[in-house]
Amino acid sequence: MNLHVERRGAGAPLVLLHGWGFHSAMWGGFADELSRHATVHLVDLPGHGHSHEMPLGTIDETAESVAALVPEGALLCGWSLGGLLAQRIAKRHPSRVRALALLSTTPCFVRRPDWTHGIDGATFDAFRQDLLGDPGSTLRRFVRLNTLGSSEARAANRESEARLRERPFASEQALDAGLEMLRAADGRVDAHAIGVPALVVHGGHDRIALPEAGRWLSRSLPRARLLELPEAAHLPFITHREAIARAILALDA
Repeated sequence: MNLHVERRGAGAPLVLLHGWGFHSAMWGGFADELSRHATVHLVDLPGHGHSHEMPLGTIDETAESVAALVPEGALLCGWSLGGLLAQRIAKRHPSRVRALALLSTTPCFVRRPDWTHGIDGATFDAFRQDLLGDPGSTLRRFVRLNTLGSSEARAANRESEARLRERPFASEQALDAGLEMLRAADGRVDAHAIGVPALVVHGGHDRIALPEAGRWLSRSLPRARLLELPEAAHLPFITHREAIARAILALDA
């Protein structure tokens, strides 16, 4: 069984990787905007959307399965968990990635003794326990958390909930394995070795990937620039669609 990939548009390849618990229909009008200038590849990660029946493995296993679908010289854009995978793919398969766009992501999601730019471990573990007890309610609460604090929170929440219903929900196995991936991953040591041009996009109200992590990432990637959106939360490609699309396409300028 292969990962589900939808392709649209024409031009140089541009691959979109979604976040935990979602699927590639989330990209919505953002993908439509990009497809006017590029061949957009929308990937459903293992266990998510139309790849629902596939198990989600470790970060390295998942990065390898996704990398096999990334055309040589693609612009690779990842949001949240997708951004974590994009960093890993760019490090392991540099010839496949001509540039990176990292949206609302971080090299390390959970706080550590030497990393204050992550979610508190106890809070993360409590969320995981809630997910095991009541996946539906916990996932709906997570969707709202993605938009919390944004100046366009209500509209973004309505759109994201509608998009989520367009495809099968992520499997319980994928939800749990994805949280384990987020809990364990720490890509800080690799950041300096990712030498492709990169755009780091972060919302000032992001409660999931903290803004300080985006600033750190933009300083640590050798060829990165930061686009910080003070009024955005964790879904900037919905609330600030055109600005981010322009910035991503400018990576090829």
